Amino acid sequence: MRDNLESFCDSDQEDRMSLDGNEEKSKVVEEKKKRKPGIVYLSTIPKHMNALCLRELLSQYGELGRVYLQEDIRDVNKRKLKKKKTNSRNYAEGWVEFKSKRVAKEVAQLLNNTQIGGRKKSRFYDYIWTIKYLPRFKWIHLSERLAYEKAVHKQRMRTEINQAKREADYFSLNVDKSEKLKKKLGKGQKLVSFDDNSQVTIHQRETEDQILEKKKKKNEKTGLHDSGSKNVNERDEFLLSLFS
Repeated sequence: MRDNLESFCDSDQEDRMSLDGNEEKSKVVEEKKKRKPGIVYLSTIPKHMNALCLRELLSQYGELGRVYLQEDIRDVNKRKLKKKKTNSRNYAEGWVEFKSKRVAKEVAQLLNNTQIGGRKKSRFYDYIWTIKYLPRFKWIHLSERLAYEKAVHKQRMRTEINQAKREADYFSLNVDKSEKLKKKLGKGQKLVSFDDNSQVTIHQRETEDQILEKKKKKNEKTGLHDSGSKNVNERDEFLLSLFS
């Protein structure tokens, strides 16, 4: 009896252990599903908004991960022309990562085409959210795209620099040639000399009268040839009729 009770207790403990293990596995799977991140895309960024402001506005809807804002090219070009370092930057588009995929979908559906709001004194109060959830999009895709754009930009800059170098070399070569020619002219040398006895033959285009005369001559020749051939044929026919 004792052996049976002990075996029954052992089996009961094993069943409990297996149930606990299955529950833990299911919890881990659910947590992984919940933790699966989701990324939303912002097609427009309000002026003077940076990553900190955006994080502050969106963190109230869910836990955020990484935030990336792409700077506006027009703003970059203006700063390059002015050659001034300014802290205020304008951004064209942005990507925000939520820790939960479900939360990212809900936030995109809730906020898209709605007013940012908040405090009335805020400079972003009247702007409208333009948010879209990106299905099956991961942060690595964004990093790959940025790396590709950076490589393309570098290649374009190289080609432009090489083109500028070629133009500068060509210009300097022409400048050197012009200086040499000026020196020769200063010494009294002639740049181009023609012989007095040399004759230049120029072929002019034929006139219409000349073209018509040539055509008439050709027609006359062909007419004589045709008449001669006709006479020969008639003679042969006559001889054949006699001897037949």
